[in-house]
Amino acid sequence: MLTLSQDQALWFSAGFLGQALFGARFLLQWLYSEAHGRSVVPAAFWYLSTIGGAILLGYAIHRGEMVFIAGEATTLVIFLRNLQLLPRRGDDR
Repeated sequence: MLTLSQDQALWFSAGFLGQALFGARFLLQWLYSEAHGRSVVPAAFWYLSTIGGAILLGYAIHRGEMVFIAGEATTLVIFLRNLQLLPRRGDDR
């Protein structure tokens, strides 16, 4: 049986939360696209990506996993850039 300290349980919870938010973006995008009858990426997709990615980056830094840190840091820059581009879009796609 796996026994976790309070600190470990907190970090695992953070990691699972980040992963859940990150995964939820695909469900959101699918449901949004189904509602519109075409493939659409809503603004909330990028917010979930950014929040989930930031939490996962924090988790990766805590774990000291360089491959995971590099991947999350790179994608986080892309997600933040997409958030910057949203106001230019003028619609909710």
